[in-house]
Amino acid sequence: MRNPFAGQGPRSGLGRSALAVLLGALPALAFPAPSLWWFAYLALVPWMLLIRTAPSARRAGLDGWCGGIGFMLGVHQWLLPSLHVFLLVLAALLGLLWLPWGWLVRAMLGGEPSGGRAAAALVVVPSGWLLVELARSWEGLGGPWGLLGASQWQVPPALRLASLGGVWLVSLLVVAVNTAVALLVAVRPVRRTALVGLVGCGLVLGLAWWGTSPPRTTGTVRVAVVQPGVFDGAGGVDRRFARAEALTRALAGQRPDLVVWGESSVGADLGARPDLAARLATLSRTIGAPLLVNVDARRSDRPGIYKSAVLIGPRGPTGERYDKMRLVPFGEYVPARALLGWATSVGKGAAGEDRRRGTQPVVMTLPAPREGGRPLRIGPLVCFESAFPDMSRRLVRDGADVVVVQSATSTFQDSWAPAQHASLAALRAAESGRPVVHATLTGISAAYAADGRRAGTELGTDRSAAAVYTLPLARKVTVYDRFGDWPVYAAILAIGALCAAEGTRTLRRPGRGTPVPPARTARGSAGRPVR
Repeated sequence: MRNPFAGQGPRSGLGRSALAVLLGALPALAFPAPSLWWFAYLALVPWMLLIRTAPSARRAGLDGWCGGIGFMLGVHQWLLPSLHVFLLVLAALLGLLWLPWGWLVRAMLGGEPSGGRAAAALVVVPSGWLLVELARSWEGLGGPWGLLGASQWQVPPALRLASLGGVWLVSLLVVAVNTAVALLVAVRPVRRTALVGLVGCGLVLGLAWWGTSPPRTTGTVRVAVVQPGVFDGAGGVDRRFARAEALTRALAGQRPDLVVWGESSVGADLGARPDLAARLATLSRTIGAPLLVNVDARRSDRPGIYKSAVLIGPRGPTGERYDKMRLVPFGEYVPARALLGWATSVGKGAAGEDRRRGTQPVVMTLPAPREGGRPLRIGPLVCFESAFPDMSRRLVRDGADVVVVQSATSTFQDSWAPAQHASLAALRAAESGRPVVHATLTGISAAYAADGRRAGTELGTDRSAAAVYTLPLARKVTVYDRFGDWPVYAAILAIGALCAAEGTRTLRRPGRGTPVPPARTARGSAGRPVR
């Protein structure tokens, strides 16, 4: 097979940079809404082939940067109506994270790599990618939205792999396959090594599927999700509350164990609005189950605006409350507001006032399920937080039986964002071995069993409805629960070993001796030096 980038295409300049941006954006097609999950295993290959032909390390780094810009724009294109040109600035800044990865790809795949270098590339190129994902997963840089492994949310073997090493291990496998395919396409002498790598990746996935048993069920729980739909304009908050109230009242007789409303479903602090608290308590008595609502308001007992999951029982708020800890940059707070406050005037959705952060995760205890047994414990997350693998893992380690995500993506209603967000719950379920409920105001609402498979029918963005999901409970402790982000540490070790090997090779390389000037001879004679 002939390398499509060999001996042709732009060597440098704007044309090559534009091509790198385009190729870097290709993996976005593997995520919802297109959901071409299989394409993830090939999507990086054209970008890698371009980088390996870079005439210099500097050009390879630029190809990595431009491709990173394309990747960020492709995965986050739904932010464009809100951020406008500011999205391009953010993509350019975050794209810099891929600059070292461009150097790495050229160093490992460029020229005619030996069999040993090709084998090493199957480890260190995916490890380099994973370190990029780790760096951009920091909340201040936008969080772990669009991790490549998350594109496999509907692939059962990949979900089993996630139970072993989280989404990180899935990302490693996906990039390893791309690396092997790039070697297979571009470097004829190492095709055997590339094929062995592909077989190895297949064996890893097969062993994860065969050797990891699905979680054993220990009873069921019935969780209702209330999705009122879009209510814009004057009085929208009150009309949305009334619609959610009516949908909840209609659940009477369906015997749910918990009813969940979406993010910002209550627009006033319940301590300051006892009338709203009384209406919610009446609903709890009517349906015979507690409600988990989400209050987005200035608190009456402390300064500032919080987004909080609040549990409501038949007598009103139970005292169980979780304040959102990880906030969306620009959407819920503006980093360095004195410097970047102008962002609030660009597009829509930027926070006019910073939300306050909660200080710790909370696991809430509900009355025992109707089937009997010990009291049910739920771990709430709010919107953006479902993108962070460590947060759901922490809740499960603290005793949560079910993870509940309250979300709102109405600003991005007609984009890929609602589907992308809902899909994250499948990964969190598979990683933690616990069912996850994703409840939104305007869709997509969905629920996933403890193995990551969808339970029941999702509520799309065109629905104003309530649904009850019957979810099997599980007690299994997954490998990821027990050992956490071990693939990340393995990737750091792999890159560290590469750097050490390169450093040792440089030190052992014989240096060029200092040139000694020829001896002068009398009258130019070569035989008798001047005394």
